[in-house]
Amino acid sequence: MNWDVFITCAVTGSGATVGKSPHVPVTPEQIATSAIDAAKAGAAVVHIHVRDPETGVGSRDTGLYAEVAERIRDSGTDVVLNFTAGMGGDLVLGGAEQLLPPAVDGTDLAGATERLDHVRTLMPEICTLDCGTMNFASGGDYIMVNTPSVLDSMAKQVQELGVRPELEVFDFGHLVYVHEMIQKGLLDDPIMIQLCMGIAYGAPDDPGTFMAMVNQLPRDCVFSAFSIGKMQLPFVAMAALAGGNVRVGLEDNLYLGPGHKATNAELVARAKQTLESMNVRVKGPQEVRDQLKLVKHG
Repeated sequence: MNWDVFITCAVTGSGATVGKSPHVPVTPEQIATSAIDAAKAGAAVVHIHVRDPETGVGSRDTGLYAEVAERIRDSGTDVVLNFTAGMGGDLVLGGAEQLLPPAVDGTDLAGATERLDHVRTLMPEICTLDCGTMNFASGGDYIMVNTPSVLDSMAKQVQELGVRPELEVFDFGHLVYVHEMIQKGLLDDPIMIQLCMGIAYGAPDDPGTFMAMVNQLPRDCVFSAFSIGKMQLPFVAMAALAGGNVRVGLEDNLYLGPGHKATNAELVARAKQTLESMNVRVKGPQEVRDQLKLVKHG
């Protein structure tokens, strides 16, 4: 049991959720405002993707990240910034009978250095590294691509920047690679891991699978966990019971309850309420910086 838990809010993601809820933020102003509201509701960390303001499609434009970061930093709201570095690893093959060339629509493959441009420029306290390649939830011919050479390069560059990597683990093989990166000296203590459960073609979110993954974590790591959809809020309790921290937000789930489309602040407030009803103390951003040895920039 973890009696002192921090909450991360995954504010918008990059999935096709914009038309499914009016609360999914799209523009930098909307993303920053939603992140600030989540922080005021109890999130110590905000996990940031950006979207093309015109189309709502996920983007890795450094200028968009810069506007989000500036708005949050200038707001006076204290919160830990966590930027995704997962964009640039998207491959959509050409179909069952003709895999190549890849489809133009949806494919975005970039090298390790390019994928970290916004991190290098804006220096958030945390950035995410997706720890393996997998068929992803959208089905069809989409593959999330993160090869060992790319991951090693990204981990090394993030280490040299002094930004803390949050290692996104979607399945058991990803944990194998986390242990390999530790052996290679690419990760500094404390190791920070996010267990991403319930995503199609990754690890399911049943308690047995979840605890099996927890039991394979590196010793003394700091971990969080989440599931998607209707299992997001039950996983608030499950993560704390397993010794971890919590992630909620509109990247992973659009509903507070049946028929109630949530805001990020509502999801965070419900998570905080759940934790406090379990006699768990919810940690603030400076406590998270101290725990994870983060450096606040900007």
